[in-house]
Amino acid sequence: MRYDAIIIGSGFSGICMGIKLQEKGIHNFIIIEKSDEVGGTWRENTYPGAECDIPSALYSFSFEPYPYWEYKWSHQPQILEYLRYCANKHKLYEHIRFNQELVKATWNEDQKDWVIYTKDTQYTSKTMITAIGQLHHPSTPNIPGLESFSKPYFHSAKWDHSINLSNKKVGVIGNAASAIQFIPEIAKQAKELIIFQRTANWMLPKQDRLYKEWEKKLVTELPFLLKLYRLKIWLLGGALFLMMKDGNKILRSIYQNKTKKYIKQHIKDPEIIDKLIPKYPLGAKRLLFSDNYYEAIAKENVQLVDDPINIIVPEGIKTKKGDIFELDHIIFGTGFKANPFLLGLEITGRSGMRIQSSWANGAKTYLGMTTQYFPNLFIMYGPNTNLGHNSIILMSEAQSKYISQCVDSITKQKWHSLEIKEEILQKHYQQLQDRLKNMIWNKIDNSWYKSAHGNIENNWPGRTMEYTRLTKKVNFSHYNKD
Repeated sequence: MRYDAIIIGSGFSGICMGIKLQEKGIHNFIIIEKSDEVGGTWRENTYPGAECDIPSALYSFSFEPYPYWEYKWSHQPQILEYLRYCANKHKLYEHIRFNQELVKATWNEDQKDWVIYTKDTQYTSKTMITAIGQLHHPSTPNIPGLESFSKPYFHSAKWDHSINLSNKKVGVIGNAASAIQFIPEIAKQAKELIIFQRTANWMLPKQDRLYKEWEKKLVTELPFLLKLYRLKIWLLGGALFLMMKDGNKILRSIYQNKTKKYIKQHIKDPEIIDKLIPKYPLGAKRLLFSDNYYEAIAKENVQLVDDPINIIVPEGIKTKKGDIFELDHIIFGTGFKANPFLLGLEITGRSGMRIQSSWANGAKTYLGMTTQYFPNLFIMYGPNTNLGHNSIILMSEAQSKYISQCVDSITKQKWHSLEIKEEILQKHYQQLQDRLKNMIWNKIDNSWYKSAHGNIENNWPGRTMEYTRLTKKVNFSHYNKD
């Protein structure tokens, strides 16, 4: 059977894409999912304390408001529940092929379609849409001696729930987005918790709380109130964008002082305070939010170490200064491999071009969704569509609307292929890089926002409003059509 579209992945982007195809009257599509349930990162990451770092009123689909959120910043189980709810309501389960992990995909130039291979099945489709996200390959640093460690260790994205951390000496490597969520939880259990910090991060309080029952009832009966609340959060995110530009030192200073004050509310030791204050400008790396990280650092059983790790030894971790920390377990809170994009996927386009070869000198896409040599291939949450200031769901919705227009036109106009013109692609990429030079992300050498080439290939340089406007209607004159 030849499908009109095949979507790879059933997280937020994949579910949104399926819904928007149906709205266009396109029902001849399937979603390939490597696991046995929907959810993407919210299915995979089950570490203690896992929750969203965008308020859930905005970290949800605009067309599927959800008045049942328990917390302002929802926890992993309820976000997964929401995704299942959306998939059920929109009858997507009948389109999903579970336990079908993509092995490779090849553009058939004779038939003008994509041939998609899983371990045991072959599919054919006019178009292919990758919706696998940027953050799903755990990054474990190559620290010498790890194989010699005599006790269990794991990455937070692959949390080993069979291990009881109570009364154990636990070492955590990393202190970014995931780590600041699980560290306060295991600090309640561990006999000793040692945090190995490479660099401090700017952090603001979440001010999270449970919603009251009357609040949930009110927004159920008066849905426009939830929309107004969502608008408020979106506007605040837009204000944060002002700090992503190289200027605005006064605004940045205000928020940096807010973080310093927040630290000093919980930490009294001047030496630890100094370790926790970043040495780079706020916004250059991902801005973090937590209500209990500094509180956990202040606990008597928690130690913060900023001496770099030298080697892992059978009994624990040895730092550059020669100190050895004996440990029962090591947990890596070291994030994900964001580059190269579409890591691990063997995708071959026109003239035998492999996508990683095409992007060898930088991941060049048009609006993060289409690229040269790969007709009828569409990418969700692709290069230069990440945000440092607002909800990525806004980007997913904009992309799904754009891509559904393309799939609809390919089907109705009976086009064999749709491929971005080289001159349009190059112009767009250059404009992005020129704008990104003026962003605060360029003020540091190393971050997951940057590629090995030193270019910022993850982040969008503008507001979500601009991206939504640019993707509202497809300009097909920008494409070669066959």
